[in-house]
Amino acid sequence: MAKLYRPGFEADRAKAEFLTARAVFDMGIPSPKPYRMITDGERSGAEYELIKNKRSYTRIISQEPERLEEISLKFTRMALELHAKQANTTLLGSYKQRIERFYREKNRVPEDYKQRALKFLETVPDTPHCLHGDLHIGNIITDGKRDLWIDLGEFAYGAPEWDLAQLWTMCHNMPDNRVQHIFHITHEQMKAHWDIFFPAYLGTSDPQAIDEATKRLLPYYAAKVPYMFDMIFNAPMPDAALQKNMKNFC
Repeated sequence: MAKLYRPGFEADRAKAEFLTARAVFDMGIPSPKPYRMITDGERSGAEYELIKNKRSYTRIISQEPERLEEISLKFTRMALELHAKQANTTLLGSYKQRIERFYREKNRVPEDYKQRALKFLETVPDTPHCLHGDLHIGNIITDGKRDLWIDLGEFAYGAPEWDLAQLWTMCHNMPDNRVQHIFHITHEQMKAHWDIFFPAYLGTSDPQAIDEATKRLLPYYAAKVPYMFDMIFNAPMPDAALQKNMKNFC
């Protein structure tokens, strides 16, 4: 299978994703085998193992909504296994350092937001746990025999809260039309997925424990979302959204 970036994306970005995918595969993390870099003259990308008859977890939920709980729990087990795995820190980057570089090198947020983010980052542990970097239920595919992580360009190591915070905001803050466009399921199904996933991930259904764990994710979300917005839209977040997010650092 060929995966090519859109015209205008730097070849170095495609190369970085390929090298990361190869490092992930070599660590034994279930993922399609990366073969080689390719180009069609305008676009750069890589060639990966073709997984025949594959479906993403979100496609399964879209086509078989009665399986939402089953698939959400499978996703939970995959996420727990991923976060428990020690990363090869000589091949992978630190997610904390990636976010720090964003704030120090790019002028995408007001100075007060930047300083609050950097102050929070000083408290974040740089643990050597594997992180997907773009953790969501659409980034696992299955052929019925194997369940594989895909879209590994943001893979790194660090505190699992980086992954969990992104999943939390996708399940709660993403507009319904965007959820349906990207994931082929409804916002209500995404929210239901989170309500199954997070208690199972934490190993508790106690509302107070879940509430406290959710609150711990909020500063990670606030630190990460301007970085993700810049990566996706190549633009700063609207000021109103930034001011609202800044409250999550408190």
